[in-house]
Order: sequence, then structure tokens, then C-alpha cells
Amino acid sequence: MSLTKYTEKRNFNKSPEPAAKLNKSSRQLSFVVQRHKASHLHYDFRLEVDGVLKSWAVPKGPSMNPADKRLAMMVEDHPYAYKDFKGVIPEGYGAGIVEIWDKGTYTTIENESGPLAEKKLLAGIKAGSLKITLHGKKLRGEFALVKLKGKQENAWLLLKHNDKYAVDEYNSEKETQASSPINKWLA
Repeated sequence: MSLTKYTEKRNFNKSPEPAAKLNKSSRQLSFVVQRHKASHLHYDFRLEVDGVLKSWAVPKGPSMNPADKRLAMMVEDHPYAYKDFKGVIPEGYGAGIVEIWDKGTYTTIENESGPLAEKKLLAGIKAGSLKITLHGKKLRGEFALVKLKGKQENAWLLLKHNDKYAVDEYNSEKETQASSPINKWLA
């Protein structure tokens, strides 16, 4: 996994974002969803795989409703330490406020973790189809990331499977605390 694009887009003398270092969790695989007010409000969905966070920008935010098909644009890998990042990014690439919206652990849909899971996840990314189970505070249960064919190379869909955690209606913004740093700034 390469963090070259991540490093090229940032000036670490000005930005509080973590430096580009490969690292892995010692136990279960981590995920994080960061709410990011840059030029537009969006959500960054990140999965730990092979020492980095594979990352997708989700404009409308993730959904617990299986009927919702959320566009997810794959972006550059981020360092593992980014899973804990929140704060203000100064002018330049990604300028704006970042807050942690949800975080937790995840497995393959077959409940695998560790090296075997990471091998399957990397193969799934290459094939354009990932099926995972999230164990977060807001996002729980089975999800899929599916690459769109014939679209931009980095266009995917983030889909919720119809499981015991699925709901009929969902709005990521309604699941955000009114006192969040971004909501305070928007007010």
C-alpha cells in the first residue's frame, strides 16, 4: 500500500494531519467515518487494510437503509493514525473541519479478521466488490462496497444489506449531534 498520493497532497508543516506511516492495529481491523466540512460537507468512510486506511468520500453519508445506494468515491489511502484525527485542516487540500462521526471494528462478511481477512479485502478491492460487517456505534451489520462499471474509475456504491440492523428511513445528518464542531460552525 502506498501513501505517496496522501503525502503529495499535504504540507505537514501547516496541517495537523498525521504523517504518512504504515501501521497496523494489533487486534481487530478498524473502521472510521469522519464527517468533513471542506468545500462541501461529506463523510469519509475508511477501512483499515494492510497498514493503511482505504478511503471513500461519501457525499450523502452512509445509510442503514438497504434501499439507499450511496455514491462512494475512492480517494487516496490514508495512514492508519488518521482513524483518530479530528480538527481543522488549514487552506490547501481538504481545508475545513474534520470530526469523527462513527468508529469501530469490522470483519469480512464471513466474520474473518486478521491477515486472512486482509488478503480477501485486498482481492475484493481489486475485483470491485467488498462485503463486510461493521461493529460501530451508528453503523452496524452487513455492508457492501461495489465498484461501478463504465463510470469514473474511482466510483463505488456503499450499500447496507437487509439484516437485523436495517431500517426503513435513515439520514446521516439526523444521526449527528447538534453540538458537533461542524454544526456549531455552520450555525
